[in-house]
This record gives sequence, structure tokens and C-alpha cells, in this order.
Amino acid sequence: MPGTPLLETFLRGSCVYLGLFVLMRVVFRRESGAPRISMLLLIVLLADAIQNAMADDYTSVTDGLILVATLMAWDYALDWTASRVPALAALLHPRPLLLVRGGRMLQGNMRRELVSEQELWTGLRQQGVRELDEVEKAYMEADGRLSVFRREARASRRRSASSGD
Repeated sequence: MPGTPLLETFLRGSCVYLGLFVLMRVVFRRESGAPRISMLLLIVLLADAIQNAMADDYTSVTDGLILVATLMAWDYALDWTASRVPALAALLHPRPLLLVRGGRMLQGNMRRELVSEQELWTGLRQQGVRELDEVEKAYMEADGRLSVFRREARASRRRSASSGD
């Protein structure tokens, strides 16, 4: 039997989930492609810090399952709503951010998202880019991955040179 009223468990879980969601969206606009150690540490500490706010010292398995179901329901509900309401989707899922245009780094956008030149170069190298002037545009996607569009003339010359033409 639940030790805490069901409505109270639902309301506590809802308030904490939505509050943390808003906080995380403001502080960390984009999800990192690979979690950093500091991000994992933050998540563990947040989980420990908010446990009492959500649970009110619950002791039954039922209380725990209701709380988990509430958190999962909010996660699903936000994604479902964002897929049907474009204005909400823009708030929940950031648009791609241009980091390179015409072979030049956009330092202002990089600073805004806390992307260092080294991190950008890591993503570019993973896409096979050797020189910045090969890149027409590079975007940081909402999930932290890098999308790279190469300059056509430069890419064509490189393919020709590597094929021996």
C-alpha cells in the first residue's frame, strides 16, 4: 500500500520534473553528443538533492513506481506535445546553431553555446575535414552532434586528387 497519498506523489514528481526540465533547458540548451564527466556528476548530485523533494521519505514499492511513472509520463507528454505544437517544439528542442560559415568560425555563436575551438575541430576532424576552408557551413545540432556541409569546389578537387585523376 502507498505510504504517501497518490496525488501528493504525482504532484511532487511533476513539480520537480518540470522545474528541473526548465532549469536544464536554460542552463544546458543543447545535449552533449557524449556526456562529460562534469555533466554526469551534476546529474548524480541533482538526483540525490531532489530525492526528498519528490519522495517525502516514501518506503513502499508502490510509491516508488508511481513516482517513476510520473516522471516518465511527463517526459513522454512533453515530447508528444512538441511533435504536434511547433511553438513548443522550438522551446523544447533548440534549432541547429551555425558555428562555421564560408570557412570562418562564428565566435559569437561558439561562445554562446560554450564550444571551444578544440571541440569544434574535434567534430570537424570526425567528419573528415582537414582545413577550415573546406567547410561551407557547420551546425551544432540539438543533440550536440556536428553537421558539416562542404564547399563543392574544394570537395570535388580533393576527391579528384585522391582518386588519381
